[in-house]
Amino acid sequence: MNLVNALHLTVRNLPSEVSDALHRERRRRGTSLNRTVIDLLRQSLGVSGTRSNGLARLAGTWTAAEELRFLSKIRPFEKIDPELWK
Repeated sequence: MNLVNALHLTVRNLPSEVSDALHRERRRRGTSLNRTVIDLLRQSLGVSGTRSNGLARLAGTWTAAEELRFLSKIRPFEKIDPELWK
């Protein structure tokens, strides 16, 4: 059987905890169940491919003004409090 050219795969008797975990991971990634399974199989088998952390859909969505506003809001967190490092 040549799995390289397989277009479909059926998994029978999938344990409910595995199914639940797949659906949680699908929601976390924001991808389809099919894409999630393929990515997880690639990762676990060490097959090269595209990995996604689910954030790509957010990349580049801020305007310049939003970015400046965000940076100004986090500026206080960049200051080191010397009292905490004694």
